[in-house]
Amino acid sequence: MSAGSARLQLSPVPRSSELQDAIRKRAEEIYIRNGRMPGRDLENWTQAEGEIARECGNSMRRTAIVVDLDGVQYVGEYALESCDGYQPGEFGLGQDISIRFEGDKMFLKRPNGKELETIVVEKVE
Repeated sequence: MSAGSARLQLSPVPRSSELQDAIRKRAEEIYIRNGRMPGRDLENWTQAEGEIARECGNSMRRTAIVVDLDGVQYVGEYALESCDGYQPGEFGLGQDISIRFEGDKMFLKRPNGKELETIVVEKVE
């Protein structure tokens, strides 16, 4: 097991354009249904993602985060059903974060003190 402090690089979320469209449309429906309240884009999007995932009936894995540790970039994925309430945007771009590794897993210390467990799917040296 190793640990360290990493710098957040990117948070790409690769998805098919069809899935992105479905989530965008659902988020817009949620926005309208909730009285067009401004400033809730992330909440609406997250709710839409969850609803679409449940409807699809799969565990939709997604790229969660790319971190840079000593010049090496690690790409982690997490499963929606086991992310313990993680919300995209909890980590700020360029923010120093504590991470640790156990085998092919990367654990990122979240601002609320919990850890986000990811599977390392790519390592770029």
